[in-house]
Amino acid sequence: MENDRIVKRIELKAPVSRVWKALTDHEEFGEWFRVKLDGPFVEGQVSRGNVTYPGYEHLRWEAVVQRMERERMFSYTWHPYAIDASMDYSNEVPTLVEFRLEPRGDGTLLTVTESGFEQIPLARRAKVFAAGLEKAWDFLGGANGQAAPWRPAAASAGRC
Repeated sequence: MENDRIVKRIELKAPVSRVWKALTDHEEFGEWFRVKLDGPFVEGQVSRGNVTYPGYEHLRWEAVVQRMERERMFSYTWHPYAIDASMDYSNEVPTLVEFRLEPRGDGTLLTVTESGFEQIPLARRAKVFAAGLEKAWDFLGGANGQAAPWRPAAASAGRC
């Protein structure tokens, strides 16, 4: 399905170790994704926290950490754009978010893929997909007003 996934790639002027820390340290991740996590990420466990994005502070964030391959790959499943506090999203199949890191000279090629959108109910799918594109770009480019721990050298985005 053409609209099943979002794929973004960016070459970062930062070593793999720095990018890995920005992604997997729960406090740094929280700054980027605007969530105050309750504790560190642990493979196979649920990660929870409070959303800190203005206007959405009443929401909880939750993801299940799938894989943590040090300085190579970090992934989790979650229910994207779960912003209606009165709705139970637990019956939806979560999407999978993968961060893949590859050394590129003195920097890092970061590929972010979110897949599984075809499993989201049709009534929510377009909003979820659009929100995913925006969030991925904000994270990669530092567009959310945060000072990026890296400077982008080049970026590309697309749907697969």
